[in-house]
Amino acid sequence: MVDLLGEHDAWLRVVEKAFPLVTVVARGNQITMTGPGRDVDRSRTALDELLILVQEGQGLSADRGKTVRPKTLGQKKYVDAVRSNTMVFCIGPAGSGKTYLAMACAIEAFLTGTVRRLILARPAVEAGERLGFLPGDLAAKIDPYMRPLYDAMFEMLGPDETHDLMERGTIEVAPLAYMRGRTLNDAFVVLDEAQNTTPEQMKMFLTRLGFNSKMVITGDVTQTDLTHNRPSGLRIVEQIITDVEGVHFAHLTAKDVVRNRIVAEIVDAYEQHEETRFSRRDKSR
Repeated sequence: MVDLLGEHDAWLRVVEKAFPLVTVVARGNQITMTGPGRDVDRSRTALDELLILVQEGQGLSADRGKTVRPKTLGQKKYVDAVRSNTMVFCIGPAGSGKTYLAMACAIEAFLTGTVRRLILARPAVEAGERLGFLPGDLAAKIDPYMRPLYDAMFEMLGPDETHDLMERGTIEVAPLAYMRGRTLNDAFVVLDEAQNTTPEQMKMFLTRLGFNSKMVITGDVTQTDLTHNRPSGLRIVEQIITDVEGVHFAHLTAKDVVRNRIVAEIVDAYEQHEETRFSRRDKSR
């Protein structure tokens, strides 16, 4: 109990801060929580997770895990939108933090008990063309296409905890095709590289949303891998559902790129090239 409470009940205060409507009181070996039923359930889940760590001999510390914060105004607006909406689309260039911040929000929702599981998906476009040439079973073949999602989880949760949660089914990483026919309840769902979805795939994925769930869809419409001039579902979805309540579209730019300085300049150069190309094409008409 001492390890769970922390010095001066510090960990109880952390839970209360995460759930402001809940009052947590510790007396002897009992903890009492009062407040709205839904918030009490979530705070209890958070304490249960802390208790598991204590029982497994893992000490609780303020620096457990990695703290992730938005680094630009655009990124902050994106994170705020995820926290206040049911479904958020983030469209922006490479290095702007689309996937990384989506993963941070997903892990935050799980650790605070807002959702009970994380579901992460990507459209494995290249895998559909070359799957038979890759070694190993299906999981091994798909693994390279899911690697960016694994990398983000490893950095935020650590490899051991990530593997443990995946083995328990709490975290699921799967190709987009595995979402068909499912209803995703009580989950934080992230679809990465969504520019590689067709309009039909995008509709299929969006309609998987269940109760007490959130969805974040990320992608860069300038880097589609679809073949045969197939339209990108991410490119046209904003025209279709932009007025649906609870849906938000966040657009990041080269100003939000937080990788090496040269990456932002490359993005700018490509954008200027595209604008010039389309301008010349319009004049030629």
